[in-house]
Amino acid sequence: MYTNLSRRSFLAASAAVLGSTALAAEYANSQPANPQPAAYDPSSGARTGNPIAVSTYSFWQFSPTRTPIDQCIEIAAKMGFDALEILERQFTQEELDNAYLLKLKRQALQAGLALCGMSTHQAFMRPDPEFRQGHVDATIRSIELAYKLGIPIIRVNTGTWGTTRNFFGNLMENRGMEPPIEGYTEEDAFGWAIEAFEKILPTAEKCGVIVGLENHWGLARTPEGLLRIVNAIDSPWFQAWLDTGNFLEDPYDRLEQVMPQTVFMHAKTYYGGGLFYTLDLDYDRIGAILRKFDYRGYVSLEYEGREPFETGVPKSLAMLRRTMVF
Repeated sequence: MYTNLSRRSFLAASAAVLGSTALAAEYANSQPANPQPAAYDPSSGARTGNPIAVSTYSFWQFSPTRTPIDQCIEIAAKMGFDALEILERQFTQEELDNAYLLKLKRQALQAGLALCGMSTHQAFMRPDPEFRQGHVDATIRSIELAYKLGIPIIRVNTGTWGTTRNFFGNLMENRGMEPPIEGYTEEDAFGWAIEAFEKILPTAEKCGVIVGLENHWGLARTPEGLLRIVNAIDSPWFQAWLDTGNFLEDPYDRLEQVMPQTVFMHAKTYYGGGLFYTLDLDYDRIGAILRKFDYRGYVSLEYEGREPFETGVPKSLAMLRRTMVF
C-alpha cells in the first residue's frame, strides 16, 4: 500500500531511518561478540545449580534384597532430591504391568520428583547378528517403556566382548580392557554397534526419547570410542551420557572431551570405600568443568560406596548441591 509523501517528508523519514540504523550499528559494535549471561542473584529465587537426581541403583547396588522402584521414590523424595533415575533391571517382570507403571508416574508427581532418566543394558559386541538383533529389540522396548513413564532419556552401552569371566573382578583389575573374541577386532565391533544403534534410532525419534551412550566399558570406555559412535550416528536423539567414575585414568581431561555432547551425567561417590573400586574424584574440579561448558542438565547420583545408603547418599547429595552450581 502506497501513500503520497512530499519530497521534504520523504527526506525527513529517510534521515530518521538512517539515523536509527546507525545508532543500532553503533550499539551492536559496542557489544561483546559472545555476551555472557549475568550472574544469578540468589535473592531472585532463580535456580542456582544443576538439578540433582538419584539412581534407584543407589538404594539397591545389586544386593540380594531388591529395593522396589516405588520405595525408591519415597526414599528419594524424603532425602530431598529433585528427580529420580530408574535402573531398568530393578523392575520385576510383574512390575512392568501397565497399572504399576502408571502408579509410579502418579507417585512421582505427588512426591515432586521428575522421572528424568532410565539406565538400560545392551550387548552389541557379538558376531552373531541374531544375538545383536535381540538386544536391538530389547532396547526398542526400553525406549517405549521410558515413553510410557514420561522419561526423556535412556542410558545405553555397547556391552563388552564377554571374554572376561568376572566383570566386577577381572575386568576392573584390567582397567576395563579385555581381549576380543577370537577372529574379530574392535573395528568389527564398532560396525556392529553403530548398525544396532541406527536400527534403534527411528523408535527414539518417534517417541521423543534421547538415547545417551555412556562411557560404560566396551567400545565407549574412552572418549575417542564414545565420540566415534555418537558422531557416526549424528542425530540430536543420540548423544553422550557421562559417568564421572568410568574414566579410570585422566578423568578430568576425558570428561572435558565429551562434555560438549553430553546431555546427562552420572556422579559416582564412594563413601566407606567403593564396592568394586574407588576413585578419588575432585567434585569442585568437576563442577568447574560443567560451568566451563555451561552444562545445565541433570546430575544423577550413582552411589557405589560401602557405607549404608541411609548415610552415604545424603552426604553425596550435600556435596553435589555445593559443587554443581552455575
